[in-house]
Amino acid sequence: MTEPKTQGPAATTEAAKKHARAGKGNATIYDIAKVAGVNPSTVSRALSKPGRVSAKTQKLIEDAAAELNYQVNPFARALPTGRTNTFGLIVADITNPTFFDIIRGAETTGTARDYTLVLAESAESAATELTAARRMMSTADGLILASPRMDDDDIRALSRDKPVVVINREVEGVPCVIPDVRKGIGEAVRSLAANGHKKLAFVAGPARSWMSARRWEGVQAACEWSRLEPVRVESSKPTVDGGRQVARDVLATKATAVLTYNDLLAIGLMQELQAGGMVVPDQISIVGFDDIFGADFTTPPLTTVRSPLGECGSGAAALLLELLHGNGDPGGILRVETELVLRGSSGRLLPKG
Repeated sequence: MTEPKTQGPAATTEAAKKHARAGKGNATIYDIAKVAGVNPSTVSRALSKPGRVSAKTQKLIEDAAAELNYQVNPFARALPTGRTNTFGLIVADITNPTFFDIIRGAETTGTARDYTLVLAESAESAATELTAARRMMSTADGLILASPRMDDDDIRALSRDKPVVVINREVEGVPCVIPDVRKGIGEAVRSLAANGHKKLAFVAGPARSWMSARRWEGVQAACEWSRLEPVRVESSKPTVDGGRQVARDVLATKATAVLTYNDLLAIGLMQELQAGGMVVPDQISIVGFDDIFGADFTTPPLTTVRSPLGECGSGAAALLLELLHGNGDPGGILRVETELVLRGSSGRLLPKG
């Protein structure tokens, strides 16, 4: 089939200027066709499936689209395909730096595959999380849940509608990305034991956190191996303020070393203990978890168990996109390793007096 005669670049630019002067709204393929001097069907082919028109016509149409500031409407594109090329990501707390690298990793991987990430948070609420997930599923092609608080059954129900991938949680029948805490926690506990500590307090995370339970199990196993006495301390919330609030409870355990559910708790705990006159790490060692941005900004810098958060985000996005394109294991688990990062907040316990 012979393609229609097209205009030159100068004519295209002038036509685009006329469109702008006319005060028209968002450009359509019909506007592009008029500016480029081609049929609307040719524009549709060029924008949806490049390569189906000549290179010259393709460039002319792309130039016209750029001149008109044409934006693809993902919902219009979804009508014939059922796809919007968007995927959702729900995090437990948008203010928690733990999720920054997860978000960036997922977005980077999605962008490379021409997908747009849509973000929401649950504010640590299972009900809010489920509501947000259902709303996202009505428009997004799939969903990533980072540290979800909702029940396994609700997650599986969502996955029966559209592909779902979970981070920091294992849900049977749903693909998951899970940091393996055993290596990092084992290294942390052995380091504390080597520095003379005999009792370790673990400051737990939210009651509904699957990962908090796994970290506590890891602490118990590592302490048994290294002959430390573990004790669990509950926290009100996994934040800096939550760390401050738990300081008295930690001191009441008589533990000389602490490992917290996350870095924010560790930072708040250290600030409160120092305000009370305690010297870190001479009198008490503190170890966080995740190695968030800013963990080394404290005084002393925070020793922590690093979790590869960016890798978790990119890995989850890759799993989701594979599922969307008919590949991948719908129940597969991607495990990533953790490791101890030694800094100044942990060290040898100095004798009293």
